[in-house]
Amino acid sequence: MPTPKVQFCPEMTHQELGKRFFRQVEAATFPQHQIRYCNYEAAASVGLDHLDDDSWISHFGQFQPFAGSFAKPLALCYHGHQFGHYNPELGDGRGFLFAQMRDKSKRLLDFGTKGSGTTPFSRTADGRLTLKGAVREILATEMLTGLNVNTSRSFSVIETGEYLDRHDEPSPTRSAVLVRLSHSHIRIGSFQRLAYLDDMDGIETLARHVARYYFSGPKDDGDQQVGGLDADASLADLLPSLLSRIVTAIADTVGSWLAAGFVHGVLNTDNFNVTGESFDYGPWRFLPQFDPSLTAAYFDQTGRYAFGRQSDAALWAVCRLADCFVKMVPQKDLEYQLRSFHSIVEARLAKQIQWRLGIIFDHDDADRDALLARDFFVAAKTSQYGFDQIFHDLYGGQPRTEGYINNHWEPVLDCLKDARPRNSAALNHPYFQSPKALSMTIDEVEAIWAPIAANDDWSLLSSKLATIHQMREAYGGGEVPLPRIVDGPIL
Repeated sequence: MPTPKVQFCPEMTHQELGKRFFRQVEAATFPQHQIRYCNYEAAASVGLDHLDDDSWISHFGQFQPFAGSFAKPLALCYHGHQFGHYNPELGDGRGFLFAQMRDKSKRLLDFGTKGSGTTPFSRTADGRLTLKGAVREILATEMLTGLNVNTSRSFSVIETGEYLDRHDEPSPTRSAVLVRLSHSHIRIGSFQRLAYLDDMDGIETLARHVARYYFSGPKDDGDQQVGGLDADASLADLLPSLLSRIVTAIADTVGSWLAAGFVHGVLNTDNFNVTGESFDYGPWRFLPQFDPSLTAAYFDQTGRYAFGRQSDAALWAVCRLADCFVKMVPQKDLEYQLRSFHSIVEARLAKQIQWRLGIIFDHDDADRDALLARDFFVAAKTSQYGFDQIFHDLYGGQPRTEGYINNHWEPVLDCLKDARPRNSAALNHPYFQSPKALSMTIDEVEAIWAPIAANDDWSLLSSKLATIHQMREAYGGGEVPLPRIVDGPIL
C-alpha cells in the first residue's frame, strides 16, 4: 500500500478540542466497494493523487485511519435552526470527520463523510446516502467550482452494494459513501449548541480554536498577528472580530451563489460553515431563467430559502451566531459587525457578474458596479433568456448573438462600453466557440442519472464533467485533471 505524501496534522486538530465537541464513532461495514468517482485534482492538492485503488478503498470506503490522523472518526456535535425552528437533536447523523490535513498553501482541510453509517445522532435514520445523492453532490460541487464559488469538493464516491428505501426516490435505490474535502466542518450550529447548554467556556474554547486555525494570519518579528485574528486576545476583542470575519466570509459566498444562479435549498444554521465555504448539497438547483422565487426543496412551502431570499436567510443565520456571544460581549459591539452584511453580498455579486461576463473596468467604481448588476438582473428577468446563456452570449462585453439589441438590454450594453475583455483570447476557446452555454438544470441532472440507474451507464456524467472542466479552462482556470469515473457493475 503506497505511503501518503500528505502530512496529516500531528496535533489532531479537532480532536484537541475535547470530547464535549464530538463523539468517537465506528464506520459502517459495507458488503461491497466499487470506486465510482476519484477527484484527482483535489487529491493532488493534499498529496494523495498517487493512491492505488486498494488504498483508495481502504481509506475512503473502509475508513482505515491515516498515520498521524484520528484513530477513530469523530461525529461532530451541533444544533441548529431548521426552517426557523430550533432543533437540539442534530449532530453528524450520517457522516463524520475522518481526517485533517494541510494543503499546499497550508490551509487546514477536513475529510468529512456522508453515508458512512449511524452515529449517536442518527435517531431513527440508517446513516446511509443514496448513490443518486452522491452523483448530485458531485455535479453541484464541480459546477460551483467552475463558477468560481467557494465550495467543498466531492473527493470520493464508492458504491457500497446496499439498497435503500427513500420516499423521494424510486426504491429500493443504490447506496454509496461520499467523502468531501472541506475547509472546516464547524458550523453556526456548533456554537448554538454550546449556547443552548449555557456552556460559555465551550464557546470561548471553540471561538479561539476557529480564530487560531481558520482566521489567523502570519506573525511579524515581534510575534504579533499580521492580517489575521489573535486567538489569545481578550474575548471583548476576539468575539466581535471573529463575528466580522465569519459575516464577511458567508456574505461573500452568498454573493457568489447569486451570480452563479445557485439555490442551496436548505439554509438552516447547521448548513453554514464558519469559514463561509459552501457545503452539504441536498435539494439544490441552478436557475434555468432568472426567477427570484425559485426554490430547491419540495418541502420549502413558504419559499423561505428561495433564490431571491438567500441573502436574508444568511443574514438571519449569522444573527443567530451573534446571539451565542451576547452573554460575553456587549450586544452593540456585535450588532455593529452585522451592518455590512448586505453591502458585502452586493459587492461580491457585482464583481462575480463581471467575472462571468469576462470583463474588467480600468478604474474602481462601486456605484457603476451596483448599477450594472441591477440592470443585468432587470433585463434577465424581463427577457427570460437562459441564465447561463446570457453570460455566454455577452462574454467579453459585447453581444455575440442576436437578441440583445433592444430596450431590455440597452442599459447593460451602455455600461459594458466602458469595459474591456478580461482575456480576449478566451473568445477563441472551444467553449466559447460553441453557441450553447453549459447549464445544470434539474432536467439535465435527472437525464444524467437515468442511464446510471437503468444501465449503469456513466457516460453522460463523464461528458458533463468534461464540459465543466472545459468551461473552467476557458474562464482562465487553467488545465486541470479530469476526475475518474468508473462504470461497470459493482464488484
